[in-house]
Amino acid sequence: MPTLVTEESQSQITNLKPIFCASGVKGNKVTTLSSEVTISDFIQSIIKTKPTENDSPFSVLDLRVIIDLMNKWTTELPTVKPFYAVKCNPNISLIGTLASLGSNFDCASRAEIESVLSLGVSPDKIIYANPCKSESHIKYAASVGVNVTTFDCAGEVEKIKKWHPKCELLLRIKPEEDSGARSCLGLKYGALHNEVPELLKAADMAGLKVTGVSFHIGSGGADAKAYHGAILLAKEVFETASRLGMPKMKILDIGGGFTSGSKFDEAAFNVNDAIKTHFGNDEDLVVIGEPGRYFAETAFTLATKVIGKRVRGEMREYWIDDGIYGTLNNIVFDYAIVKCMPLRFGSKPENVICKDPKTYPSTVFGPTCDSVDTVLKEYELPELKVNDWLVFPNMGAYTTSSGTNFNGFSSSAEHIHIACSTPSLVGR
Repeated sequence: MPTLVTEESQSQITNLKPIFCASGVKGNKVTTLSSEVTISDFIQSIIKTKPTENDSPFSVLDLRVIIDLMNKWTTELPTVKPFYAVKCNPNISLIGTLASLGSNFDCASRAEIESVLSLGVSPDKIIYANPCKSESHIKYAASVGVNVTTFDCAGEVEKIKKWHPKCELLLRIKPEEDSGARSCLGLKYGALHNEVPELLKAADMAGLKVTGVSFHIGSGGADAKAYHGAILLAKEVFETASRLGMPKMKILDIGGGFTSGSKFDEAAFNVNDAIKTHFGNDEDLVVIGEPGRYFAETAFTLATKVIGKRVRGEMREYWIDDGIYGTLNNIVFDYAIVKCMPLRFGSKPENVICKDPKTYPSTVFGPTCDSVDTVLKEYELPELKVNDWLVFPNMGAYTTSSGTNFNGFSSSAEHIHIACSTPSLVGR
C-alpha cells in the first residue's frame, strides 16, 4: 500500500487550509492523498485498519473532485452563478466545501434552509426553489431572510402575499421542448405559455415583485440543445412583463440537470450561445443555475461488504449490506446504471484489488427481504467470499438523500470518510 500522505502533499494541505477550515469540514479528519494513492487504495486502508468499525457500508468524499468541478464551472460558465441543489446530497461537508468555494444554494424546504444557514451562509445566498410550499415553511423563510422564491400558479401568489409579502418571485415556466431527460420535471412544475400573462398580472396585483424567470429542462441525460428553446421562452416572459408595465426583470434561472464530463461541455456551449442569442449584451441580467448531480455524483464512492453468498451452477449470488432501499436507491428513483469493483479481504489475508481473469455471471442483492432489492443482474464478477467488498464509484447524486430504514436495516451509508486526492487522480 503506498503512503497516503507525502511531504509533497503537505504543501497541498497549506493551500487547501481555507476549505479544511470551512464550516462542515472543520473538525472532521481529512486525509490528503499522495499522487500514488487512489480512492480504492484509501478504501482498502480504511477497511484494513478499522475492521471492527466497518460492519456497515461507508462512503468516501473526495474534496478535490468538488474543487476541480467548481473551477470547471467558473471557466465554462463564467456568467452563471451556481446555486447548489441541496436535495441532491445534503451532506454537510459537501455543502460546507461548496460554500467555501463561493457557491450559493437552492433549497426546497425549511430543513434544507436550516442546514445551509447552520454553516454561516448568508440567507441572501439562498433561493427557495420550490414552486409549491407549505405556509409554515414560507413563514420560516420570511423569518430568516430568505427573500427569493419560485411560483407557477395563482394559489402560490396568495400564500406568499399573506406570509412573505417582501419576497421576490421567479416565475417557473415549463419548457415546450422534450429534452429526453430521464427525469422530466415538467410533469410536476412549470407554468404553460398561455398561463404566463395572467400569473404575472396576479403577482403584480398582489403587490409582489417578479424579478425573473426559472425553468428546468430535466435531470439526467437531457439534450443540451433544449436550453435554446427554454431560454427563448424565458426571454418572451421578460418581454411580456414589460408590455404589462411591470418592472424590468433581471434574473434568469436556468435550473439544474448538469452532469460532469463531456455532457457539461456541451451544456455550457449551448447555455452561453442561447444567452448571447436571446439576451444579447443585457448588462443587468443575472444568470443563475441549480447544479446538483454535477457537483455531488462523482465526488462520492460507496464501499459495501459481501454478507452472504449462494452458488447455483455458474451463477453466483451475493448479498451486500447496502441496497436499493439505502444508498443504491438511485437505481430505482434516478434510473442509475451502477458499476462496481471487487476488493478481496475475506478470501485472502492480503488486501488486493481482485483481478482474476475468470468471472461468473453474478446477481447482487441488497440486505432487505424484498426481492425487488436487487442491485445487479448478470454482472460479471470474479469468485468472491463473505467479507469481501464491492466498491461503487459515482455514488453522490440522489443516493443517501433518498435512503430509508425499510425492514429495520439502516443500510444507507451514513459514515463518510473525507479525502482530498491530487489533481491527477480526479476521475480515476
